[in-house]
Amino acid sequence: MSKPLSDLSAAGVAVWLDDISRERIRTGNLAELARTRSVVGVTSNPTIFQKAIGGGETYDAQLRDLAVRGVDVGEAVRAITAHDIRAACDILRPAYDASGGVDGRVSLEVDPRLSHETERTVAEARALWWLVDRPNLFIKIPATLAGLPAITATLAEGISVNVTLIFALERYEAVMDAFMTGLEQALAAGRDISDLASVASFFVSRVDGEVDRRLGKIGTPQADALRSKAAIANARLAYELHQKVFGTARWERLAAAGAKPQRPLWASTSTKDPSLPDTLYVAELIAPGTVNTMPEATLEAFADHGVVPGDTITPHYEEAHSVMSQLADLGVDMADVVDVLEVDGVRKFEDSWNQLLDTIRDQLGSAAS
Repeated sequence: MSKPLSDLSAAGVAVWLDDISRERIRTGNLAELARTRSVVGVTSNPTIFQKAIGGGETYDAQLRDLAVRGVDVGEAVRAITAHDIRAACDILRPAYDASGGVDGRVSLEVDPRLSHETERTVAEARALWWLVDRPNLFIKIPATLAGLPAITATLAEGISVNVTLIFALERYEAVMDAFMTGLEQALAAGRDISDLASVASFFVSRVDGEVDRRLGKIGTPQADALRSKAAIANARLAYELHQKVFGTARWERLAAAGAKPQRPLWASTSTKDPSLPDTLYVAELIAPGTVNTMPEATLEAFADHGVVPGDTITPHYEEAHSVMSQLADLGVDMADVVDVLEVDGVRKFEDSWNQLLDTIRDQLGSAAS
């Protein structure tokens, strides 16, 4: 067992892997990461699946069967991804049971082309929940304006949700409201809400990418001094907001009925700037009741040389507010930054989804010939 990662877990940070493939599952790699790297959850997205399915022969047998059956490409995507997610859920079921349903979770995203369609998102979430049929599944729904009511409706039906693509503090507050509203509706319908769980995926490194690009254009010493500080400050302020919202009387009423809090999840935690420490977005975002989902390279980097000094979020709220004030003084419009990032994030996932469809369409054609 990696001591840095076990220390991270002991500090209250759930270690999740931001990757999945059938190869990981069949070779026992995912089970090994659970044993030796403290991994208690898995996240997936269209980009991850596109790389996995297009990267080898692991899926050939299932693709041949789907081709023989004449399954269309949309249903083929669901069948293939659901297979991998279901298997990962089974591998992580011990973590789910040991944590009382908090961890051991595996996320499957709705078709990102539905990001701006509430009713179709809910219908897709319902279909994926039925198809995978595992209690430790998370359905990923983007935190777009249309996604917010879909989050509420999905939770109200008893489906656990990973809210993804959160960049803005204002949107994060709306996500937490959508979460609590969903629990309240589930409770009103007579559901046992103690089985429901949710995480809110707050994207980190992409914020630095966009802000640093703008700081580079400003080009002053003051701008240079703020490079690579916006993302961590933004995430720390998200945690401050989380503590505030989950300290309200509204939440206490839900907690008394058995509800689990929606945990902040730090996503996009690999460093894109090679001049930065490769564990930056892990080491600087340590606090109880959080999740950090890491690509394997970041996971292994932290396992090798990560350091856990304790809580690195709550002692730095004042500094985080100061960073945001300084950015505003320089003319960096964070509202515009997060809008750009949300639009770009949805577009990237749509592009990856379309590439995934093309990959499977081609492979179905090859399998049928």
